Amino acid sequence: MAEILPFRALHYNQALVPKLDAVVTQPYDKITAEMQARYYAASPFNIVRVLRGRDEPGDTGKRNVYARAAETLGEWIQNRVLVSESAPALYRYEQEYRLPGNDAPRKRRGFIALGRLEDYSAGVVHPHEETLSAPKADRLELLKATHAHFGQIFVLYSDPEGAIEAAFESREHPWQKTTDEYGTVHSAWKVAEPDKIEGVVEAMRPTKLVIADGHHRYETALAFRSLWRSKHGDDPRADYAMMTFVRMETDGLTILPTHRVVHGLGVFDCEKFLQGTRLAFEWRAARQEELVSASRFHETLAELGRARTAFGVYAGPRRAGWLALRPSADLGKLLPEVLLHRLLVEQVLGVTRAAVREEKSLRYVREPERVFEEVDSGRANLAFLLNPTPIRDVWGNALAGHVLPQKSTDFYPKMLSGLTLYWLDNPAGI
Repeated sequence: MAEILPFRALHYNQALVPKLDAVVTQPYDKITAEMQARYYAASPFNIVRVLRGRDEPGDTGKRNVYARAAETLGEWIQNRVLVSESAPALYRYEQEYRLPGNDAPRKRRGFIALGRLEDYSAGVVHPHEETLSAPKADRLELLKATHAHFGQIFVLYSDPEGAIEAAFESREHPWQKTTDEYGTVHSAWKVAEPDKIEGVVEAMRPTKLVIADGHHRYETALAFRSLWRSKHGDDPRADYAMMTFVRMETDGLTILPTHRVVHGLGVFDCEKFLQGTRLAFEWRAARQEELVSASRFHETLAELGRARTAFGVYAGPRRAGWLALRPSADLGKLLPEVLLHRLLVEQVLGVTRAAVREEKSLRYVREPERVFEEVDSGRANLAFLLNPTPIRDVWGNALAGHVLPQKSTDFYPKMLSGLTLYWLDNPAGI
């Protein structure tokens, strides 16, 4: 059974930090060096200073980015830059956004709570994609140093009637509200009424959960739980992590494709590659008018993908087109991302799963224009462009016990880091 808890969130003291947009950030794995510099300049209290701090000359095993994060967090708490809620609560979280290149407003609703960490084998929490090695090691060091969760693990649950979501409806002014650099408006409301909390907690018990975004954070929290238990025994504080729960049937869910850029192959023979695909795929070369822009190229991929699985292949303006799965190919019900990795990346190109896991041969890019730039600049041999995976396929595949390759889905928009924090050392308790 799924177990959630209200908690005393640590959050910015708006009497001292009135502008939330100056202190909250995108998730740690989306923060580029340029974004990090911008966040640092925005405020001396920006959460990036603990979430993804800077390395400094002379750093050692003991004096490093993680130690500074712990010191900074402690100072902010002592100086009341960050304050704790006096009573446990749930937190309704709403994001109003527009898709890139689309002016139609959309709204995604969820709620923030503590979720009990469960081993995947328990069948309560299900991953939907594989993870990479490096991010988990980094996040574990930060968690060990700070005993705090700064960002959200994005979790899906099913509630066709929307009863749980309806329990959070409120006409009150948001407790927190800010607009991020992409124009997404983030709003949060506290829900502290015991009867409402109890109703949501009970309604969530029978639900299955699927991790949408934050697999690395979840698996890091599992690893930290083991370390915590070895030192603190039955103390339950590390049995939970901060999560945002979103109903999978909600209209506001958006998944964007994440394209694959392949590099490090040496001299790449596109014709040889295409020969290796012919048993399972049909090739259609792109015409000149279909290459006027990366967006136009991707539009054609979307059209092909309505009828069958298809991928865009770009190895330069003279070696571009689409691979569409042959109707005769007997490949069961494998999802497109699995077909891409198992057949094209591993079998035809010879890139191993270990190389993918360690990010040695693939880079992941959202924007089609950047995909073209990577290849045209010579930084990559070729790229695969994908269509987005429908949410029901993600859900069904996960509940069946299958996982997609790394970075198969890009849930948009991202949830901010720094709106709420779960601090295990809170003297008031959970």
